[in-house]
This record gives sequence, C-alpha cells and structure tokens, in this order.
Amino acid sequence: MWWRSASFILDGQQHQNDGVAPNPESALLSSPSMADSALNPKSNVSAYYQTRAAHHAVITSDWLAQAQAATDDGDSLGSEAQIGGKGEGSGKAFSVIDEFNNWRKQPDLAEAVAAIRALAAAIRKSEATTMMELEIELKKASDSLKSWDATSISLTAGCDLFMRYVTRTSALEYEDFNSAKSRLIERAEKFGEISCKARRIIAMLSQDFIFDGCTILVHGFSRVVLEVMKTAAENKKLFRVLCTKGRPDRTGLRFSNELAKLDVPVKLLIDSAVAYTMDEVDMVFFGADGVVESGGIINMMGTFQIALVAHSMNKPVYVAAESYKFARHYLLNQKDMAPALRPIDFGVPIPSKVEVETSGRDYTPPQYLTLLFTDLGVPTPSVISDELIQLYL
Repeated sequence: MWWRSASFILDGQQHQNDGVAPNPESALLSSPSMADSALNPKSNVSAYYQTRAAHHAVITSDWLAQAQAATDDGDSLGSEAQIGGKGEGSGKAFSVIDEFNNWRKQPDLAEAVAAIRALAAAIRKSEATTMMELEIELKKASDSLKSWDATSISLTAGCDLFMRYVTRTSALEYEDFNSAKSRLIERAEKFGEISCKARRIIAMLSQDFIFDGCTILVHGFSRVVLEVMKTAAENKKLFRVLCTKGRPDRTGLRFSNELAKLDVPVKLLIDSAVAYTMDEVDMVFFGADGVVESGGIINMMGTFQIALVAHSMNKPVYVAAESYKFARHYLLNQKDMAPALRPIDFGVPIPSKVEVETSGRDYTPPQYLTLLFTDLGVPTPSVISDELIQLYL
C-alpha cells in the first residue's frame, strides 16, 4: 500500500548540506593509519565498522591495531580493479578501489553512493573500444567492489542496481560506440544524482508522520534518520527524541550530540532501558544497512529486540532507507546473513574461555515493521518484494 508518491519532489531544488561543527575527537583521526589508508577487507572486522569508527571518531586499541594492519596490507588492494589491467605496478592505471576509497572518506556519503561514484568514474576512464569490452570492464569493477567487503549489504545492492540502471536501455544497440559510451556516462551520473537526493526525499516524505508533542525512539546512528530529524526541526515541529547509547561503538551518543546542536530535546538511554521507557514513546525510527526481499531489514545489533518490544506495546515502527539498499536476499533467520564482526571492548580483561558475540547487526522480520520511508514512496513491508522486481528486472 502506497501512501504517497515522491516523483514530484526535489525536481527543481538543490539540497544544501548544513555546516557541522568539527568534532574535537576528530583530531585523533589525523594519522594516515586511520584516515588516509585503505581499510583491510581481509580482516576479521567488517570494513563497514572500520569505516564507521573512522567517521564517528571512536578510537580504541582494537581500532588502532586494525588500522595499522590496514596500512601494512593496503598496497595490495589497488591492483585488483585496474581498468583493462593496464599499467600494472606503474600506478598510472585507474583503480576502482582507490576511487571508491577516495569517495568513502566523506563522512556524509553513504558507502553505496561512493561505489556508484566510483563505477561512474570507471566508465569515464575506460579505454575500451567496443561495448562488449566496456561492459566486461564495468562488470569486473563492480565485482571488485562487492568482494572488497562481502558483508556490506548496501554496497552489493548499490553495485547491482547501478549495473542494471546504467546498462538497461535498448538505445545502446543502435548507437555507435562513442555515443553509447556517452549515454552510459550520462545514465551513471543521473543515477548518482538520484542516490544523493534520496535522503532529502525521505526526510520530506516522513514529515506528515511526525506530530507536535510526539516522542521518538531511535537506535544507532543513521544519517537518513538524522536528516528526518533535521527537517522536522527546520519545520518548527515540537518533538523530543529518546536515543539508545548504542554500545559498543557509541553511535547513539554521537546521534544525541547532533540532535543537541539542533536544539532538539534528547534523552540518552542505556540500551537495556528500552522496555522501561517504551510507554513514553509514540513511534520508533530505524535506519537500515539493507532491506531484503521479505520487507525485513538488516540493521545495527539491538534493532530486532527494540522492534519486538515496540510491537508488543502497539507502537509504530518506521524504517528510513534509501532504495539503493534494497537487496536480493531472503532471510529466514538471524544466521542466514554473513556476520559483520566488530571489536568489543568491555573495559576489563575477559578470560579466554569466555566466548564473546561480536556480530554487529541483526535481522528484523517484516511483521514487526509498520512502514518504510524510501525515496520511491512510503510502502508497507509487503510491497518491498514487488518493488525489488521492478528495480532488478
């Protein structure tokens, strides 16, 4: 069931990013080991969480050790995705991995959008002379990005959607190569623009559901949920936010700091206090690492249990997610997804005989979700499978 169409939104508007005061902790990221070097996708820690640590200025001994390992191994990444395989070792050939890492350094840019930008650059830099050769190079570049971090749902989905959007046009069969390549570049840049506008569209679609005097519970740090809150504050809506701390990476702490800058009343909760405070809540807002075929979501660990509590107390659960996070996965249980591991620092020594759960995300089935706010509209979870068919066919 569709509540609203987004086709008319932002046609003539350009989103301007709000200035954000620098985080004092960001000085800790000035060393090349954390900020400038490629992360290590071969480690036991998901590259997704390495990236979030760098962007959120959360530095622990585990992160520093991981960064040092990334510095040692980073030189081996560039040769995997050189366009056409030319200039090996010369440093002159275009590398889609290097391009992706350059885009990914921007904290406000989603990993999937960075991949889309890198693939668009791969088309521009390609020296292919036929469409078949260009498509093969683009497929290799996409596969290199997806294998860079196989645990990232949004990265895989973004690459797959890019390939279908860019190459799905019959006009390429009737044009000469140069014209066809220009058409591909045009479609690639258009897809990148659409992806960058997604957060703003979602924020605008969600405003009718945020009413004066409401209390919103959020979990973790989601840039699209933050955009929703910013837009509501700009629209002079009176609301308050309950924010879970988000252990172990303290993402909720950073989210509450961002809301405080907007003068939004915010209360920080320990993660185990969700059920205790749920009777004060009018709605729950989640972001998502990925949206799967069933309409369920993959998100930060703790999302599932919060959704369970909210559902049992008849509180609406809303998910804000860009369409480039729609993935062709159908999960039946928590173990059906590849684990995204992250280091956990308890502050005290842990005996070697004690096993620690280090997975960083969980799966929330669709029956515990009310609506999804996307740049394609506001569907119920049951509509997602139909939308995936439209996106991928």
